[in-house]
Amino acid sequence: MSTLPVIAAVDGSDDSLVALDWAFEAALTREAQLSVVHVQQYPAWARPDSLPVGRPEPEDDTVLNLARRYLAGREEKPTIAYHALEGAVGTLSALGSTAQLLVLGSRGRGGFASLLLGSTGLAAARDAECPVVVVPKPGRRVHEGPPVEPGPRVVVGLQVDSPDEATLSFAFAEAARRGARLQAVAAYTWPLHLWTTATAQIVQPAEDQDAVEAETRSLAEGFLAPHRARHPEVRAEVTAAPGDAAGALVAASQDAALVVVGRHRRRLLAPARMMGSVTQAVLLHATSPVAVVPPVPAED
Repeated sequence: MSTLPVIAAVDGSDDSLVALDWAFEAALTREAQLSVVHVQQYPAWARPDSLPVGRPEPEDDTVLNLARRYLAGREEKPTIAYHALEGAVGTLSALGSTAQLLVLGSRGRGGFASLLLGSTGLAAARDAECPVVVVPKPGRRVHEGPPVEPGPRVVVGLQVDSPDEATLSFAFAEAARRGARLQAVAAYTWPLHLWTTATAQIVQPAEDQDAVEAETRSLAEGFLAPHRARHPEVRAEVTAAPGDAAGALVAASQDAALVVVGRHRRRLLAPARMMGSVTQAVLLHATSPVAVVPPVPAED
């Protein structure tokens, strides 16, 4: 078990207190320290020599004092530490190198009320070295998806053409901690189209949808097999969904305990950290907390 803390980022907003609740339970479950962090942000364009000298004291931080009062009176608690920091947007992301989990709300006090995820959350999900959990505001709903079996459920996105082992490992471990079943959502392109240069037309291939779905399901089952062996207590199932992966994951998020998605690996021609369109769409629209898992260091 990792001895690194679970970090909860707070800013005094209601959204950050909801995230603090999630982080509190995660720290208890993992038998880890809970580090409650408030980063007083200065603009990215500010000159370092124009900033106040010295780090703020946690005892004088009104946001941290609010968090202390919010957690007071709970009978079972993890070890809790409070930290007041100053810095730009990247300060929070950098804390990921010293944490096993970074948890924050979907929106803070800054930005526009219409945005479902602030710039700080997007930067942390893209850049942090540890998994980042973004907890949405309660009451968010999505269009109804297929009926699901009641009970605790962790959802994981699975790309059968490029499966991410770190994402699957995290999802299985989280399902095991929660006594939850695992739903692996594997999307496949349908309908298929081919462009013919001879006639300059788009035509449908002869391949049958049932065959494409069966192949997708077979590949997904193969990728899940070693993780099932390591976690025999987790009941894992595959949902093969035609069309948009983001839409399928958002629909599956309804009443889920957690949705787990991966972050893009660095590529030769794009060495900066990236976050794919599917991951970003899930962060913006899922009704459940979303965990964004970075690739293993050797591949990052």
